[in-house]
Amino acid sequence: MLQLLCVDVDGTLVGSDNRVREDVWAALAGARARGMRVALCSGRPAFGHALEYARRLDPDGWHVFQNGASVVNVGSGESLSEGLPKEGLARLLARAQETGRLLEVYTDREYGITVPGELARRHAALLGVPYEVRSPDELTGTRVRAQWVVPHAQGAEVVAEPHEGLDLHPAGSPAMPDTLFVSVTRAGVSKGSAVRRVAEAHGVPLSRVMMVGDGHNDVTAMQVVGHGVAMGNADAEARAAGRWHVGHVDAGGLLEAVALALRL
Repeated sequence: MLQLLCVDVDGTLVGSDNRVREDVWAALAGARARGMRVALCSGRPAFGHALEYARRLDPDGWHVFQNGASVVNVGSGESLSEGLPKEGLARLLARAQETGRLLEVYTDREYGITVPGELARRHAALLGVPYEVRSPDELTGTRVRAQWVVPHAQGAEVVAEPHEGLDLHPAGSPAMPDTLFVSVTRAGVSKGSAVRRVAEAHGVPLSRVMMVGDGHNDVTAMQVVGHGVAMGNADAEARAAGRWHVGHVDAGGLLEAVALALRL
């Protein structure tokens, strides 16, 4: 069997009802009981539902949050996270003020928003955290990631804008199908770079790692591991990057991926 299984959240672990199937939990627990490390590899932050998922998957393991900007051991609390460039963050905040778009700014443990309202409230519910109106200026600790939260119709415009010194990681969620989440990290930071760190921390060669995902932001991780798996609901880029293909998230596609990881 493989030694490390990395699992995306939205559209891979979590279905369109924002829940994880119980048979999926059982399969992942079975893989862990056989000695396989299991790492969350998500665009979500290291709190709320994502932290709960990580602790359930591997309570003393390393996990990837915030598209690679946060790499956290949920048992010890150790962090290998990388901060945003101050100049880049300042430009993002200025652009948010000019456009009136919702920009979220994250540390490892908390986040602030530029525009209170229903969109921010819905996203807080998706993340599993209380809806609190906190400005990015009120945050303490290193700012590791920002995120545009916009209607899909605005997505192409946001992605086309210059983001000097930064990388963009667009992604969606089946639970908020009308919304695009454009995560922003320091240039060179991605799920791929973070999975390398997690594999190294566990002493596992990348050839013995599987990454299961469904979106553009999963592609870098799928490309660096020996076994990239695309979900049946994956977008075109993720499908093209997948060495293996399984079923739709709502049909238990992750069950197929876990079974495959146990056979390889």
